[in-house]
Parts: sequence; C-alpha cells; structure tokens
Amino acid sequence: MDRESALKRIDELRNLISYHNDRYYQLDDPEISDAEYDRLMQELITLETRFAGDIDVTGSPTQRVGAPPLEKFDTVSHLIPMLSLANAFSEEDILEFDERIKRFLGTDKTISYVVEPKLDGIAVNLLYENGYLKVGSTRGDGTVGENITENLQTIHSIPLKISSPRGTAVPVRIEIRGEVFIGINAFKALNRRRVNEGIAPFANPRNAAAGSLRQLDSRITARRPLDIFFYAVGAVDGAAFASQWDLLQALNQWGFKTNPHVKQARDIHECITFYQAMLTERESLPYEIDGMVIKVDLFSLQERLGNVSRSPRWAIACKFPATQATTRIEKIEVQVGRTGVLTPVARMEPVQVGGVTVSRATLHNQDEIDKKDIREGDTVIIQRAGDVIPEVVKIVESKRTGHERTFRIPSLCPVCGSHIVRLDGESAHRCVNRDCPAQIRESIRHFASRGAMDIEGLGEKLVAQLLEEGIIGNTADLYYLKKEDLIHIDRMADKSAENILKALETSKQPSLDKFIHALGIRHVGEHIARILARECGDLDSLMSADEEYLSSINGIGGEIAGSIRSFFNQPENTRIIERLRNAGVIPQETERGPLSAPLNGKTFVLTGTLESFSRNDAKNLIESLGGTVSSSVSKNTDYVVVGASPGSKLEKARTLGIATLDENEFRAFIEEQNQV
Repeated sequence: MDRESALKRIDELRNLISYHNDRYYQLDDPEISDAEYDRLMQELITLETRFAGDIDVTGSPTQRVGAPPLEKFDTVSHLIPMLSLANAFSEEDILEFDERIKRFLGTDKTISYVVEPKLDGIAVNLLYENGYLKVGSTRGDGTVGENITENLQTIHSIPLKISSPRGTAVPVRIEIRGEVFIGINAFKALNRRRVNEGIAPFANPRNAAAGSLRQLDSRITARRPLDIFFYAVGAVDGAAFASQWDLLQALNQWGFKTNPHVKQARDIHECITFYQAMLTERESLPYEIDGMVIKVDLFSLQERLGNVSRSPRWAIACKFPATQATTRIEKIEVQVGRTGVLTPVARMEPVQVGGVTVSRATLHNQDEIDKKDIREGDTVIIQRAGDVIPEVVKIVESKRTGHERTFRIPSLCPVCGSHIVRLDGESAHRCVNRDCPAQIRESIRHFASRGAMDIEGLGEKLVAQLLEEGIIGNTADLYYLKKEDLIHIDRMADKSAENILKALETSKQPSLDKFIHALGIRHVGEHIARILARECGDLDSLMSADEEYLSSINGIGGEIAGSIRSFFNQPENTRIIERLRNAGVIPQETERGPLSAPLNGKTFVLTGTLESFSRNDAKNLIESLGGTVSSSVSKNTDYVVVGASPGSKLEKARTLGIATLDENEFRAFIEEQNQV
C-alpha cells in the first residue's frame, strides 16, 4: 500500500473504530462482532506502525482503551490507569510473547506466569478506603471512568467492606479491579423476559451486563443477575504483594471472588497447555469466556517490563476463535423434517464463526422469527457454540434500509404442496402428508443412521439420489436394491455399489431396540426404544400392545403410548414392516426385564412458560427417563427447568445452588439422556 492510500485508510479506520467504540461502550448495542472489531484494530495498529514517521497518533483509538465516559454519569479518575491488553490469536503468538519478554529483560531464564480465563464482561474499578467501598467506576477511557457506585453496590458478590480474617490489617487505600458479567443461564432467562415484554434482546451477556451497569435507576440494576470475578489492583497504600499469585490469595482472604480456574504456570509451555484445556472446557463453563490472559507472575519483573501506550508488556490476552459474527440474511427457506415439522432456515452471506465458514442458521419457528423481528435482508449477529447449529442472536436494526422483507411460514408444504397445520399447544407448523417426499427422505436417512440400523455408506446424498430417480420409495425398498440399480447413479462405481449391498445385508439382524428406534416413531428415542424392547421382548408383542398396557410401563407416559399405538395403527407402517421381514430383516428378541432409567432418583421442578412444548410434555419426557417432577424447590431438587417469566422457584433454586436448565438446554439434556 502506498503512502497516500495508507494515510487515507488510517483515517477511515480511526473514524470507523471510534464509531464502533461508541456503539459498544456507550450505547451497549454493537453492530459488529468482537472478532471483526479486533481485525479493524489490528489493521490500524499495523498501518500506524508502518507509517509512524508520517502520522500523529495522538487521539487515535490505538492510544485509548475504550470510549469517553457518558455525560449522564459523574466521572472518576483512576489513581492508576486501567490499561487494555495486547492480543494473541495463536500458540505461535503466545511463544512470541514469551520471547519478547526474555529479550526485553535480557535473560534466557524460564519465566513463570499466572494464567486466567478471560471473561467477556465489563471491567470495573473499586476504590476502598479504610476497608470500606467508597467509589465504583467503569474502565472508561482507561484514565477516567463513569461513577456507577450505586449500581455496583447492588451486586451481592461485591464486598461493601473488606474482610480481615484473624485480625489482619486491611489497606488504608486500595483500588481493586474485576470483571462484571452475567452467567449464561441467567442471560437466557433475561432475554426471554425482554422478548416476552416486546423489548429487543441483548446480543450477548457482555452487552446485557453493560446495559445493566449503566442504568440511571439502580433498582433496575438490582434486578439484573450480575456477578463479578476480581483479578487485579491499581493503587495500593498499606499492603504489598510479591506476585500476581500472592495478590489473588490476598483478594480471596479479603472476601473478593477470584476465578477458580486461575493457575500458576512454570513456563510458557504450561500456559499453552492451559489455553488448550480452556478452549475445550469453554462450552461447559456457566459464563462466557473469549480467551485466556497470561501475566508475568513476579511483580518485580512486571515493574521492569513496564507498559507500551495502551497495554502492559507483561500481560497478553490470548483470544479464542470467535463464536459470534455479523452477516446478512439473503433469504429464509423452509426445511421439512421426518415428522413433517417445518423449520425456517436463514441462508446468509458466508462468514467465519469459530474457525468454520457458516452460511446457514436455524430460525427455529415462526414464533422465534416474530419475537426477534427477523426479516430477509436483515444484518444480523449470529452465534455458533461448539458443534451446535448456528442461530441468529439478534438483528442490527440500525442497518435496516427499508427494503427488508417479512417472512411467514407458507400455508402449503414447499415440497409436496399439502396443507400446513399448527396444532394447539405447539409452536411447530407441520405438513400432514405422510407421503411428502421430504418426510420420506428424512425418515429413510434416520432409518439408516448410526443410532438405528447403522447402514454404512447410505448417507443423505445417496438417499436423495435414490428417491429422485424413483429407485426407492420407503425404507423397505432399500433391501430390494440390486447392483444394477446402484451403478446407474452418478459417481457410483462397482465397488461402491457392492459395499452398499454388503452393508444392507449386514444390517438385517438388528437388536430389537435399534429396530424400534429406526422406525422413527414420534417421541421414541434410543432410551425409550430400549425400554420397549426390554418390556416387550419381541416386535410382535410391541405391535399388538394396547395403549393402556404401554402407558403402564415404567418410563412410558400417556403421550408416548398414544404415539406408539397410532404408529402401528397406520396400515402403511405395518405394510413396510412386513416387507422388511420378507426381505430378511429380523429384529433379534430381547431378554425381558426392567431397564435402569438414566434419570432414576433425579427430581425436577418446572417454572415459567415453556414455548416449544407444554409443561405436561416436559413432565412426560422426564418421567419417561425415570425422573420425578415436583411442584416445589427444595434441597432435594436436582434440576429446575426454567421457562419464560419464571416465578420465585428460580430465585430459590439460585439461593440453594441448584442447577437450572433453560428450554434449549432442557431439550439438549433430554436428547443426551436418550443416548444413554
């Protein structure tokens, strides 16, 4: 890039970053993801470094930590500035950080570190005098922050007075720094309440925490589920610490929460090991982290290393791959599942999320689209956690042009043209045509899947080709395939065709529970299939069982029993089973006897309104897996399932430290138990 182009781009980047700083720090309504912001900042740093002799960096966003304090709050000057951290994005960057430190110190000796999870929250500074909290403020621009003392005092995990165990002295004056955050479950519950009240949901827990701290009415802040971990100090008068690790121990003794995952590292390689471990554990933590912080442990070395512009030399933030990104919805399409449920899916401009290119995201159902006001053409923030299908978190309303298009689930099936219905009490729209090609395709794919008949090589693409060419029409047709049927399919070689036929032959003697699961009976997952197999022993006994008998089986509720009976009452289903038997598919009999249910001894309490299924459905699901549903929360409760607008049961669960599950987590939990 030539000098003139570079100077122009620097000016563009400074204006763009300043704009996004205001959106992020002051309005709590970002338009881009953290990863995109980091890329802009890194580009600006690179250009300013390259053309350092041609520009003045005074006032550049690279010299500032955040944004100026909001005018609606009084300002507070920090006794010692709150600096930001330089970023690392790979293990190579972490090793380079260690090498820079050694070069600066002029040593080849091993450096010891402290490693801490990097919470995605709001940094605050608490000033204590003679042990009492006097002023609490935001980071602000690093030198001056916003006075939010009254709001911080509503957070129960912030001590109003420093504890002094065994009569130990407390500092005369000390700045204690921490990260305010909202836990994942609490964030989801908060967003559900906002959506139900017609208020736009927060994009992520960080923005929810920021919005909560910047309330002019501290009573609103008090109703938000804010928490905090402490990790550093600023000015200190009346205490001394040899290292970061010693400081954290002192904070704990004084009554300040520190993160339980903080560790000492003997060298940089242990830091990398911790980074890899935290990357794996990230999805299981009850709060969001976006990376790991590495700090030189000894304060004597920190003092020698000092700072550069906006960040210390002795610490670095090691970022994880982003889980959120900003993109645009090009079109909303509808997919039809094996039970006829229509699922709207957003087709988007491709974007990198968590190291994966994403171009589609589930929108769940029409209710979800309406609540979030999602339209074709919208700029949206999407999220991908672990291997979960990406979803749209929120729209970026400020990006709307007026050309966006509203979306409605069609009244006719997009695949077969049949009427779409929505049953009372359900959020799902369904195609009622059992001969719908999409349902047939998905039912065959399920039949052949690993948890069912486990027919190797019979994937989604091949099933679609067989159906499109009219070679098969249902699951039974698979076992009447001949080699000449297969070799005519595009890119199907002789050997591949032989392997498919061999896999079909191998699958002809499945265990009874696998066969039951393969049939695709609604509400019958792997665990329910095992219960039925152990109770009935053989397929004929199951097919002839009446609803009363089925509902009497431990773990089988009335709704599941009705679904099973309805399936076998359909002539087309019994015809397919008979054809499977004629083709030599013989499910093996199972030894009868009770099956240990995975939720035996577990007690659940339901609170709030569940949207994707009724409370009775949830109760049946729990009981089908051996669990018990109680009406009240006690110390004997194992889980509280939280729907929209939960009552006092949620607060009692938090007080007792009982695990809570929102609706999506409950669904995933039940699916996981069904795999046991």
